[in-house]
Order: sequence, then structure tokens, then C-alpha cells
Amino acid sequence: MVLLISGSTRAGSTNTAALRTVQAVAPDGIEARWYGGPAELPAFVPEAPEPAPPAVLRLRQQLAAADAVLFCTPEYAGTLPGSLKNLLDWTVGTGDLYGKPAAWLTVAAPGRGDGATATLASVLGYVGADVDEGSCARLPLSRTDIGGDGLVVSPEFRAGAAEVLRRLGTRRRRSDTDRLGGDIR
Repeated sequence: MVLLISGSTRAGSTNTAALRTVQAVAPDGIEARWYGGPAELPAFVPEAPEPAPPAVLRLRQQLAAADAVLFCTPEYAGTLPGSLKNLLDWTVGTGDLYGKPAAWLTVAAPGRGDGATATLASVLGYVGADVDEGSCARLPLSRTDIGGDGLVVSPEFRAGAAEVLRRLGTRRRRSDTDRLGGDIR
């Protein structure tokens, strides 16, 4: 299962529409599940008491169930939106993303959104996610590409999105042996 995480909490977001479309065009044999809780997560506090807040526990459960994670995020002030950075902060030190295949879909026009993807790559590297650059793609969208049902209508986008999901969905989590570069006996 590939968990889909939008970096936008805005209604009508092209990033959310893109991931909803990814879910709708999922190839046979690949389940794509929507994560809808970034706005529910409390602000990350490194010394937060356990047990974690319910929204954080739900995030951790969904990440644990996922074989891979696909992000799609806007760029705010040259970097990630605060809600997505907060979500990622909750995974620091937990191993929730460690070794898990991850990729992103960028829907911004060329020359835009690069600050967000650079920051996302940096944070995913920090938490030990297995970034699959072959599954990362730029498929630019505009609001006019979104139909009345909230999904992307462009056949080119839909084909590209299905291919991104197919690539990422066939990846498997790195084993402990792979992560450590050899036999771990």
C-alpha cells in the first residue's frame, strides 16, 4: 500500500487533487490510501509526553501499514508548508519512515516548487526514508486541469500519475541488511 500525503491543507489544492487522482488511477494490484490528517496534528514538541496524541498515533499507524509514501506539496515561502514539516517532525526519532520507499510528485510549473522539494528531500534523508528518485516526477497542473469532481482531467497527467504510483508501488522497504550495507549478524 502506498500512503498519499498532501502538503496542502487548503480546500481546492492542486496538490490534493493530484494525489486524489493518483488514488483514482491506481494500477491493478497497487493500493493507494489517502492520509487526511496533517491539519489535525498538534505542533511537534520534542519532549512530548507518551502516549502520543491520538492524531499522531493515527499517523504512525498509517505509516506503519504503508509499503511506501508519495508526497505532493506546494511551496510556501521557498520551503515546505508548516503542516507538512510538522508531520515530518513527528517522524524524527521514531523510525516511522526509516528505510521506507518515498517519492514526491511536483505539480508546480517548471522553475517553481524547487525549494519545497529540496527541503522534502533533505528531511526525508534525515529520517532515513529510502527516496526513490526514479519515482519522483514533475507533472505541472493548473486549476483549469481540475474537473468538477476534484480530480485531474488531463489524460497526460493521469498516465504520468499512474506510472509514478506503479514505480513506487513495486518498491519494497530496504531490509536491515541493505540499510547497513551487508550481513548484520
